[in-house]
Order: sequence, then C-alpha cells, then structure tokens
Amino acid sequence: MDALPSFYDDLDGFRAEGWRCLAEGVENRRSPFHTPTLATVDAVGRPRLRTVVLRAAETEAGALRFHCDRRSDKAREIAQSGLAALHVYDGRAKLQLRSEGRARLHGDDAVADAAWAGALAMSRVCYGIKPAPGTALAAGDAYALPGEDPEARLGRENFCAVVLTVERMDLLYLDRRGHRRAVFFREGEGWRGSWVAP
Repeated sequence: MDALPSFYDDLDGFRAEGWRCLAEGVENRRSPFHTPTLATVDAVGRPRLRTVVLRAAETEAGALRFHCDRRSDKAREIAQSGLAALHVYDGRAKLQLRSEGRARLHGDDAVADAAWAGALAMSRVCYGIKPAPGTALAAGDAYALPGEDPEARLGRENFCAVVLTVERMDLLYLDRRGHRRAVFFREGEGWRGSWVAP
C-alpha cells in the first residue's frame, strides 16, 4: 500500500503543498498546475471557462499571475467584476486546487512591463494578432500575425498581466483510505484554514 503524503493530516502542510504545486507549475510546463482553468462571469451572469498559463505564484503575497489580451472577453470580464477563480486537477497526484479572489489587470505599469520583458517572443506574437480575440472570421485562417522579431513591441499595447490575489483556497486530496479536503481564507498576512467534508 502506498504511503500517505506528509500533508494528509497536517492542515498547514496541506496549504504549503498547494502553493508548492503552484510554484512548480510556473516552472514545469508538463505540470497540470502550469495550465489552470480560469473562471470568470460575463456581463449577463453566465460562467466562462478557459485555460491560461500560470506565470507566477507568490506564496507570501498569496498572488498568482497569468497574461491575457486586453481586447479579450476575459479582460473585459475581469475589469467589470474584479473577481476570478483558477482550478487545477492533477490526476497523478490526486490533488484538486481551487483558488478564488480579486483579479486586477495590469496593462501600462511596472507589473505589465516586467511581465512583457520576461515573455518569450513566441508568446508576444499572440498579442499582435488582428483582428481581436473572439472576432468572427470568414475562414479559420482569416487573421494576421505580426512579425516574430524578439525585440518588437508589436502587440505590447494589447498585453495585460493579470494578478489574482487569492482570498480563498480549496484543496482536495483523493485516497481510497479517506479523502482530505481543507478550505483556507486569507486574513491579513496569514491564512485561516479548516478541514471540511470532501
């Protein structure tokens, strides 16, 4: 029988494991935590889901960062509500993580400038696509890509970094000997957590 993970009955350890997985997801493109699902709500209250790439996980600040095109529906939805959630499930680790909180768009500030400077050329190109994301096309290839010069600022005007300040984190670990689920709430500089029924 497999050994239980060290966080199985350790509330603080469980939260630390969630943040460890998020930090690993930033660096490891093969990790399920690299590409979480983003949830927002549109202007008429319909839920919207899409995959994003996790670019930063700041444990102490309780903040997660991903990028988007300011012309996109997700940017409009985040700007309107200021709220978002991320979801990840890692089947191999048998771990689900949901994080919810305040989301802020950074388009013309130091956060966005640093994120743009750290982006690969192949990622920057996406923000220069014309027409804007979600625009109806006459054919699948009826859009234009900008040049792929790594020094180009093409698309920078459309680029946004999104910082999700996590206010609530829900972790679920699955095991045949008994699942473990805990919910954590941000309180000032710290976290308050409790076990809940899976």
